[in-house]
Amino acid sequence: MENNMTDCEEGEGGPTSQGDGHPKESSPFINSSAASDMEKSQQYDGKSMALFEEEIDTSPMVSSLLSSLANYSNLPTGSKEHEEAENNEEGARPSKKPVKAPQLGTLMGVYLPCIQNIFGVILFLRMTWMVGIGGVLGSFIIVFMCCSTTMLTAISMSAIATNGVVPAGGSYYMISRSLGPEFGGAVGICFYLGTTFAGAMYILGCIEILLIYIVPQAAIFKIEGLEGPEAEIALLNNMRVYGTIVLSFMAIVVFVGVKYVNKLALVFLACVILSILAVYAGIINTALEPPVFPVCLLGNRTLLSKSYDVCAKVIEIDNETITTKMWRSFCDSDSLNATCDEYFINNNVTEMQGIPGVTSGILAENLFGNYLEKGMILEKRGISSNVDPEIPTTNANRYVLADITSFFTLLVGIYFPSVTGIMAGSNRSGDLRDAQKSIPIGTIAAITTTSTVYMSCVILFGACIEGVVLRDKFGEGVNGNLVIGTLAWPSPWVIVFGSFFSTCGAGLQSLTGAPRLLQAISRDGIIPFLRVFGHGKANGEPTWALLLTASICEIGIIIASLDSVAPILSMFFLMCYMFVNLACALQTLLRTPNWRPRFKFYHWALSFLGMSLCLSLMFICSWYYAIVAMGIATCIYKYIEFCGAEKEWGDGIRGISLSAARFALMRLEEGPPHTKNWRPQILVLVNMDSEQNVEQPRLLSLTNQLKAGKGLTIVGTAVQGTFLDSYSEAQRADQSLRKLMETERVKGFSQVVVSSNMRDGTSHLIQVGGLGGLKHNTVMVSWPQNWKQPEFYQQFRNFIETVRETTIASLALLVPKNISSYPSNGERFTEGHIDVWWIVHDGGMLMLLPFLLRQHKVWRKCKMRIFTVAQMDDNSIQMKKDLLIFLYHLRIDAAVEVVEMLDGDISAYTYEKTLVMEQRSQILKQMHLTKNEMEREIQSITDSSRGSIRRKNPPTLQPQHSTEEGTSLAEKPEDKSEAVSNPKQVHLIQSKNAATATSPTSPTSPAATPAGGIVTWRDSKGPDKGMTDSAAKPGTGKDPLNMKPEWESLNQTDVRRMHTAMRLNEVITKKSKEAKLVLLNMPGPPKNRVGDENYMEFLEVLTEGLNRVLLVRGGGREVITIYS
Repeated sequence: MENNMTDCEEGEGGPTSQGDGHPKESSPFINSSAASDMEKSQQYDGKSMALFEEEIDTSPMVSSLLSSLANYSNLPTGSKEHEEAENNEEGARPSKKPVKAPQLGTLMGVYLPCIQNIFGVILFLRMTWMVGIGGVLGSFIIVFMCCSTTMLTAISMSAIATNGVVPAGGSYYMISRSLGPEFGGAVGICFYLGTTFAGAMYILGCIEILLIYIVPQAAIFKIEGLEGPEAEIALLNNMRVYGTIVLSFMAIVVFVGVKYVNKLALVFLACVILSILAVYAGIINTALEPPVFPVCLLGNRTLLSKSYDVCAKVIEIDNETITTKMWRSFCDSDSLNATCDEYFINNNVTEMQGIPGVTSGILAENLFGNYLEKGMILEKRGISSNVDPEIPTTNANRYVLADITSFFTLLVGIYFPSVTGIMAGSNRSGDLRDAQKSIPIGTIAAITTTSTVYMSCVILFGACIEGVVLRDKFGEGVNGNLVIGTLAWPSPWVIVFGSFFSTCGAGLQSLTGAPRLLQAISRDGIIPFLRVFGHGKANGEPTWALLLTASICEIGIIIASLDSVAPILSMFFLMCYMFVNLACALQTLLRTPNWRPRFKFYHWALSFLGMSLCLSLMFICSWYYAIVAMGIATCIYKYIEFCGAEKEWGDGIRGISLSAARFALMRLEEGPPHTKNWRPQILVLVNMDSEQNVEQPRLLSLTNQLKAGKGLTIVGTAVQGTFLDSYSEAQRADQSLRKLMETERVKGFSQVVVSSNMRDGTSHLIQVGGLGGLKHNTVMVSWPQNWKQPEFYQQFRNFIETVRETTIASLALLVPKNISSYPSNGERFTEGHIDVWWIVHDGGMLMLLPFLLRQHKVWRKCKMRIFTVAQMDDNSIQMKKDLLIFLYHLRIDAAVEVVEMLDGDISAYTYEKTLVMEQRSQILKQMHLTKNEMEREIQSITDSSRGSIRRKNPPTLQPQHSTEEGTSLAEKPEDKSEAVSNPKQVHLIQSKNAATATSPTSPTSPAATPAGGIVTWRDSKGPDKGMTDSAAKPGTGKDPLNMKPEWESLNQTDVRRMHTAMRLNEVITKKSKEAKLVLLNMPGPPKNRVGDENYMEFLEVLTEGLNRVLLVRGGGREVITIYS
């Protein structure tokens, strides 16, 4: 065994092999070119595996497969292209440069990147303000909800990420491969937009820190001296200008080289960690030595630090009272006798400690929220002030004011971005040593760490800092200092610079990740108009995607307000997380065989809880943003569904469809549908030509026009041959059917069966079409146009067998005649009638079909007319009244006419036409007798699958020269009272027959007509009665009076049926000659098979002279009801 393995290794990886030393086999696992047949045979020479050499194309050697899987590398997007570009530049090399195996572990590959992405600008710029506005309890609830959402999402993500290899692409790959291309594309775009707006948020945070806390003098639009809305507009304009500059600079950095961004990531991460440690150190320090952080209050109102130099109205210097800057801010002069603000006069100035420390007991005061309207003054609770409510507030610009109206849901929207970033580990799956182990551990550990930090910060901030200071968003009452910075130890600048660099780094990471995500979506090809963004530089850098990302990011910069941008990206991230939870829940509930995650600590209930939290938070944050985000996702979903490329990724939505279909089919099995739920489930039987193209494409046009009932459609055909030999032919036929169905917009299924003969193939389709309760109840088959020609003998026999099979299977049957004249789906009838000839009641199919047709735009403007036939004993007036009432209850609009068809004498033409029909039947039978039958003179043969077909075979064939001589054996008439009333008509018919006695279609050819007699269509009650032999009398054909005995020898049943067909055809032609479509009851076939040709002749006579005819047979059950 060891020697064999060595031989295999040498043979497969010898000096002549190329690439990675493994044979290039065509396999779902090995994406390489196939070797030649000679090379394949050489690989098995002298080996013990020669038994499998013929299957090498589809079944590679296990050693080759395992080696290829072991060398699999899921490189990040762009790396592979970069490597291929280098290879192309350097030319062919003797050996491929080995790919460096990924070495990142859980700490460096997942935990720290997640920490860096989760901790961000909100922690440093808005956390203290959120605690002050929402209170410790409210803020803790917000943090707990958001952190719980991300934790549940991380659990679901861990299950998906450990269910197989996750290539680079991270969350988009997981969602798209779990929920399908439609959901994947929609959520992928949402995640991309969220990441892009996150970049804008980080840049705005960076500019806010720069212009407010580091270098306020750098403002282009000066804020000094401006108050109220003017100052706000100036600040936003500064944010827009500097934001655009910083965005351009960052885009250039990303374009020049991503490797520099990745190298700086550790520096930015160090800034974040040091800043947080400085905050905790400062909190501990407040318990030992609270910092000096004075806040000046007038009454209970917080004063702007720039409105005073000393927290006092007046000061004593050398026993002299001197007014301060605060006095001058509220009074009209420096004099002590000046006129001052009423509130300033009535309230005292107090200075309080802004950070009293952990042990001060301030937590109780900050426990509950204090939401503010825009423009309200920040007031300290627990201190009374003397204010006259009737006097309006003056000098409001001397106080610290609320810049926005705050409420609970706003805080949720602003805070949620600070818990995003949990996908950072899964996005780096290509760089991890063991992704299935590192992603769950690292992500959950990072979320646990950050959640602990956030929740502890909420409590500690409320326990350390005064409420008015917490609510001071920009530190205007504390000399413009960053509030969290004043808490830090050893210096506030640690927080200021740490938060500045961390926001810069986070912005760069967003501008790096978002274009690659867009590039991955574009290269999947599921959104056609985004394909241009899949291209990039030679090394795979997404240049066009970076340009689009910067443009979208500029939209967030133009908004300019951090508080307005944060809820936008919250929507997109929440939608992404919601679908991650949905994907995990679906995969768990569907129990697909491929769902085997290594991470076991998940449950579908947790995933549904996470999904519900995401959806709730979306509407809590901003219901209108939530609707917009869902609208964007819905539009992308429908666009991909209708215009995108079809992808089969084994997704969960396909699994839902399968499970739902199975459940529905099992429900349908419980019993037949109620009449109110009945709709035509059509099996369309078509024929294929030698090129495997459909011979009657208009059958599918008619099917589409009948699909207002939204039922099942199966288009089936049979291929003659054996399955092994004709499989490729059947595949071509199936492709042809699918293409035609797509062209005709018929939504349904195609089915091709291979059978030894076409008759059996059609029978198999009728028997096994459909599945369970979802089976066809109607069969549509085209009328055999050339059935009278001898070469189409078998075709019309197959047609009649189909009629019999649908009858015994209780299936409805639709037979369109002259199908080529039916309208296509693009035609329109602007006027005309659809005429229904209701002769016998067969369940209401004749009523239902015109109603369905008129739902289609082709027939919409046609009016419906219903004709029914009254016999001698019927009251035609009462019939019309009853029919109108019946149609009224059926809610069908139609004109009604009762046609009286009285019994009349059977004309000579009817007798003559019956005679010609029987002679033609005899000729067709004689032409299709085989040689063995002729030699052995067999009376009948039995077809085991169809029943017996009786055939009479005369011993000799004698030439005959007149029409009359072919009727020596016939059935005697049952009623001899029927007479011919017009001898002249008889003479004309006789002369016509004599003139055409030698025509090819006339039964007078010497080798065609037997002397013994013919077989007619008989009743199945027993053998023919009155069958007598009469010798042919020479010369009798020239005397019309001597033809009556010959007519009497005809089968009178056939004569009566011919008489009915001709009379009905006469009436129908008179009334419905100009109708766009005529529907009438199709008579049933003969119960035995002796007179099939006669049956076809009756139908031909019945429909003669009509352009479009739809013959209808019911399935034996009611399909329309008057009840609701």
